Amino acid sequence: MRRAAQDFALAVLVVALCALAACALPAHAQAPPAAQPYRALLLRTAHAVWGLNAPVAVFAAQVHQESAWRPGALSHVGAQGLAQFMPATTQWIAGLHPDLAVQQPYNPAWALRALVTYDLWLYQRTPARYPPHDRMWVALRGYNGGLGHWQAEAASTGLAQPTRAQVDGACGRAKRSPVHCRENLGYPHRILVVVQPRYAQWGPGL
Repeated sequence: MRRAAQDFALAVLVVALCALAACALPAHAQAPPAAQPYRALLLRTAHAVWGLNAPVAVFAAQVHQESAWRPGALSHVGAQGLAQFMPATTQWIAGLHPDLAVQQPYNPAWALRALVTYDLWLYQRTPARYPPHDRMWVALRGYNGGLGHWQAEAASTGLAQPTRAQVDGACGRAKRSPVHCRENLGYPHRILVVVQPRYAQWGPGL
């Protein structure tokens, strides 16, 4: 009886310590409060477009990077909403799916649907031989700076099947100005490496 009581007390202590450890996580390692109202919506939207294995943590990190979860965000160059679509991109993607036909970049549901739809469109055009992480890296570079630039840089390597790292190394050697490479190469790194861990509890990542 005493042994059972001791075991129970130990179990309670372990649970309490785990809870304290979770609470002690630094703020920079957690999803910000501004993201919480959109968690369920993003999950449903990602599953609808990508399936149940959708890399939800990646999408959350991308929204974090793009707009800091501000649905009314407007950048100095005119990018709009949670997904920070430029008006021309909004118009283009409206033709990809009936749910996006009504162009509403400041509507969170529209913006999240547009983001995951565009990510899938880009991902499907990355080299199938790349592992998923590298394919998403390429897709994110395309989201930030245009897939055509990445494809031109891949061709500029002169290799039949360049690796992701080899194409990264060719940034600025084709149509893209070299001055834009720091931002374009930093974009997937920040999302996949720096920010994504904050959303690990939201769903699968890469």
